[in-house]
Amino acid sequence: MSHSTVSRSRAEADDRAGRTPVASGDATGTRKKGRTGKLSLRLRFRRDRVLLLMTLPAVLLILVFNYLPILGNIVAFQDYDPYVSTNGIVAMLHSPWVGFDNFQRIFADSAFWNAVQNTLVLFVLQILLFFPVPILLALLINSVVRPRVRAVAQAVLYLPHFFSWVLVIAVFQQLFGGAGVLSQLLRRHGYNGLDIMTNPSTFKFLVTAEGVWKDAGWGIIIFLAALASVSPDLYEAAAMDGAGRWRRMWHVTLPALRPVIALLLVLRVGDALTVGFEQILLQRDAVGPGAAEVLDTFVWWNGVRNQDFGYAAAAGLIKGVVSLGLVLAANKVAHLMGEQGVYKK
Repeated sequence: MSHSTVSRSRAEADDRAGRTPVASGDATGTRKKGRTGKLSLRLRFRRDRVLLLMTLPAVLLILVFNYLPILGNIVAFQDYDPYVSTNGIVAMLHSPWVGFDNFQRIFADSAFWNAVQNTLVLFVLQILLFFPVPILLALLINSVVRPRVRAVAQAVLYLPHFFSWVLVIAVFQQLFGGAGVLSQLLRRHGYNGLDIMTNPSTFKFLVTAEGVWKDAGWGIIIFLAALASVSPDLYEAAAMDGAGRWRRMWHVTLPALRPVIALLLVLRVGDALTVGFEQILLQRDAVGPGAAEVLDTFVWWNGVRNQDFGYAAAAGLIKGVVSLGLVLAANKVAHLMGEQGVYKK
């Protein structure tokens, strides 16, 4: 029997068995793969070593500034005294342990529960009022035919994202403050002036409006990028089936945005207890802590101003644990809806 006939017979046998033929010079090829056919960890490391080296600086930054500070949560179980030593780690080792006393104080503190209530109210308002705005604006900009008009509108809406909160609040003060444009306009027409900036009852709506004006442009970019991936053939097929503009938006555009909306919503729910520290701290004295105190300002006020570090660390730890639970719960809901969420199942 000839050599070519033998080789062809071996290839046909391998094909029937569902295996890929292995060259005679690579007899160790099957040993380099696991039983499931996947590459070993060593081979995958060699294959992706360039990408791993590229991500190494980012991983180091995350470890140093995000994960190592988690060890400082031990302060929540201490009566921490930073003046014991100039070294923070030595100060933690020499500070007396108090167990769960700080947590008992927090749960009995009415100011803490007031901060929790204000935080949740602001979160609900931002979900209902702030989250849909970038989606609606992205759909509106995407419907504009002229590219120049679209570019100008997107640039104008995105510009406030680069403003600091000091500048944003100054702009709102000039518009809605006691001596602002709105109050002056009302006085000229015989009405009393209106000072929204110092009104505790409208403070939560003011904070939400400031957030919409500043950060809506950032969300528009994300949703426009998702819309750019939608195939024009889908719109043409829907139009040929008789679907109007609104039906094409409902059956083509929104399903394309659904994975992005689910992902951003999960991230937003995980960030529910962080509603803008700098923004609220700058306006806290104008409306009082009863209306403006949130968990972040509560932690800052007790930890930095009152130097009750163990008490503030306990409040921050509670916030972190609850936020983690919210992320896991929201991601589970995304999985039940058929979306990927932050991570796969």
